[in-house]
Amino acid sequence: MHTSFIKHGVLALILAATAGAASAHRPWMLPTSTIVENKDAWVTIDGAISEGLFDIDHMPLRMDGLTVTGPDGNTSAAPAAVMGKMRSSVDLPLPKDGTYRIALVSNNVMGSYKAGGEVKRFRGSEADFAKQVPSGAEEVRKTITQQRIETFVTAHKISDGALKPTNTGLEMVPLTHPNDLRANETMRVRFLLDGKPLPNLPFSLVPGGVRYRGVAGEIRLTTDARGEASFKLPAANMYWMNAAYPPNPGKGPGPDNGPAESRRYAYTATLEALPE
Repeated sequence: MHTSFIKHGVLALILAATAGAASAHRPWMLPTSTIVENKDAWVTIDGAISEGLFDIDHMPLRMDGLTVTGPDGNTSAAPAAVMGKMRSSVDLPLPKDGTYRIALVSNNVMGSYKAGGEVKRFRGSEADFAKQVPSGAEEVRKTITQQRIETFVTAHKISDGALKPTNTGLEMVPLTHPNDLRANETMRVRFLLDGKPLPNLPFSLVPGGVRYRGVAGEIRLTTDARGEASFKLPAANMYWMNAAYPPNPGKGPGPDNGPAESRRYAYTATLEALPE
């Protein structure tokens, strides 16, 4: 099994496990600034999976397939990231004034099948799972996990062209601009699943700096009947937002349990609240 498939599988497990978790290894992307005011506007995005939020203490986040949606709403591939021992980094130009969405979206499979009386297990891409399963395999079961990890950066002035939903998978639609957040001011969001509002969805926010507090400081919330939620961020900080659907997926597919195919969705965003 190729190493990259293994790493994607590990990420799928981490994402599925971290919704609402007070202590876990969490995937994140962190911009050097969420508001860039330099004439020649650039931002660096770091990506990692760590226990202490925004601490580089475990392993890099693979940022293959990273995309940038510009102020005009057009999406393009980001330059290739440099992957180090414990983090990945990419430098992004911001040629137009306005808000950018930087997103990492992937689909991964955890599955099993029986061939020749032996149970085989797989973690990797959906395409490679289809190639690997031999003709005549029995008890084929798979869980497809779609993951979205994103953050938002504004050059000079905020705009909303990059904030429109794709209507695919689990998404957070910011009803309050994500680069215009202040401590103790209300933020409103709407969660969608394949473009439809997702009511009663639990999600959480964890402020950075866990190592200095000794506790996660997790804020737990739930969407209303319209898939919306309003809340205040208690202090200026970087915040990690996380949600998963279904919220409590239970045991994954195996040779003796679960449906032939199931889907799970994970969402993660990094947001910044500025001082009042």
